[in-house]
Amino acid sequence: MNNALLSYSDAVLYRSGEPYRILAGAIHYFRVHPDLWRDRLRRLKAMGANTVDTYVAWNFHQPKRQDAPDFTGWRDLGGFIDLAADEGLDVIVRPGPYICAEWDNGGFPAWLTGIPGIGLRCMDPAFTTAVEEWFDHLLPIVASRQASQGGPVVAVQIENEYGSYGDDHDFIRWNRRALEDRGITELLFTADGGTDYFLDGGSVEGTWATATLGSRGDEAIATWKRRRPDEPFFNVEFWGGWFDHWGEHHHRRDAGEAAAEARKILDLGGSLCVYMAHGGTNFGLGSGSNHDGTMLQPTVTSYDSDAPIAENGALTAKFHAFREEFFRARGILELPEVPAELLAEAPVLPAQSLALSPGRPLLDLVREAGKPVTSVKPLSFEQLGLDGGMVLYAAQAVLPGQPGAPTESRIRITGLNDRAYLWVDGEYAGVLDDQTGSEGLPVTGTGAPAKLEILVENLGRINYGPLTGQGKGILGGVLINQRYTFHWTQTPVDLANWAPEDLAGLAGSSFEASAPADTYIALPGSTKGFVWLNGFLLGRYWNKGPQETLYVPSPLVKTGVNSIKVLELGEPGNVVELRGTPDLGRSEAGPIAEADLS
Repeated sequence: MNNALLSYSDAVLYRSGEPYRILAGAIHYFRVHPDLWRDRLRRLKAMGANTVDTYVAWNFHQPKRQDAPDFTGWRDLGGFIDLAADEGLDVIVRPGPYICAEWDNGGFPAWLTGIPGIGLRCMDPAFTTAVEEWFDHLLPIVASRQASQGGPVVAVQIENEYGSYGDDHDFIRWNRRALEDRGITELLFTADGGTDYFLDGGSVEGTWATATLGSRGDEAIATWKRRRPDEPFFNVEFWGGWFDHWGEHHHRRDAGEAAAEARKILDLGGSLCVYMAHGGTNFGLGSGSNHDGTMLQPTVTSYDSDAPIAENGALTAKFHAFREEFFRARGILELPEVPAELLAEAPVLPAQSLALSPGRPLLDLVREAGKPVTSVKPLSFEQLGLDGGMVLYAAQAVLPGQPGAPTESRIRITGLNDRAYLWVDGEYAGVLDDQTGSEGLPVTGTGAPAKLEILVENLGRINYGPLTGQGKGILGGVLINQRYTFHWTQTPVDLANWAPEDLAGLAGSSFEASAPADTYIALPGSTKGFVWLNGFLLGRYWNKGPQETLYVPSPLVKTGVNSIKVLELGEPGNVVELRGTPDLGRSEAGPIAEADLS
């Protein structure tokens, strides 16, 4: 701590020996198109922030174990940090390796969590060895950009909210040593919920403990004064907004109420990081899922999070409310003008309705989507080396009955994660999910062999709680009544890596643009599926909402003809709309208290 730019003593935070306060906001480079990184950082600076905070998503850099981690292009973490420095911002890096962040698998690669018997987030050698190999690639990028090396990195987090998961303090200490051994000399800290329970699980002696909460900051500060009296209070995740799950309301938090909660912390001398300052988008298959103990809760494609800087970069009422509090905390009551270029609305393509030409039948598409793999029992995504997308399972089964006397049976799936589309002899039979898989679907047989085809969709790996790392696909088996079906063929459908020839058979449309600009894609009349623009996978749509439009940032739009491709998993529509404004669904406003009360 003595050589770090930031230090503390007697509950006061110092920067280069002078009393200091962190006024930060979270922006995740992996959720923002790299051509927009500088713009979003400038907006954060205009909010009055002196620091940007980012997680590092391991699976974004190394989805396949056999490949070296990739830090180029959109994955150029060093470039993002350097841009922050150019804009005069300090940087806090949160390398995990677990990040939660409503990101698929909490940032863990599926190949890691799929290792049979592995213990996650503990002193299991299979886990720690893999993390060390990852850190060997990652941490030189961070260490070389520390303040001690003339860079902007002033603090690095150890693990993430461990007090919500486990009690292996040896693992937290190991994680701290792993950072230090690889050259991290700036201030290290842990982050946990603002109560004794979370502190007991996640904090360790000799390391700054920070908090994550969206309300009751004064109560958390009182806890810190009692439990960590020498440490300044830092709310490293102030939840000014919240994320959304498919099938729920769009969360909104009143700007004035959120800013008033932040003021409580700032008036008591605390530091604060707004999570999220700018949320961005879960492009591709980046969305994770939660699990409430009963059912899966997949996160939507947007990660707008009702943040001060909206998904499209717009400066919201919450931006101005937090700006006032940040400048006030710096003793500035007369706010400077926001640069005019940041107040201007981003260019948007003209709204228009486009005909959506039909694609090939879904079953025909997925039958040809990958190289088949045979097995006796169904194989999981992990056993197939597939992190996301879908798998088509196929087998022959005898459906009970007699010729001329058909009998009804039920096809059931045990250990289904997450959503299955079922065909019998090419005829669509319905949908099963993690709630209805054991109940099954009725089918009629006459004692003759029938071909079962089951397309299982991964809705996003669980990112928080004891089920983090849970496998995907058919983890149990397929039953005809109580009888298992064996001898399967699996065809991986690796949507994240589909090439133009894979997209050729999809439903499609196109539009012309005179210049790149933002737009918002909607699919009225369609049910559920995936959308590509110019070969880039934007993400999921689902008519259960709340999200109605998919954000398309201008760098993804070409001058000239642009191609839209749609993979529909249910009932297809016949139109694509380009809209001029986003629609994230019907709102549910109120204070952010979900995780505070857990």
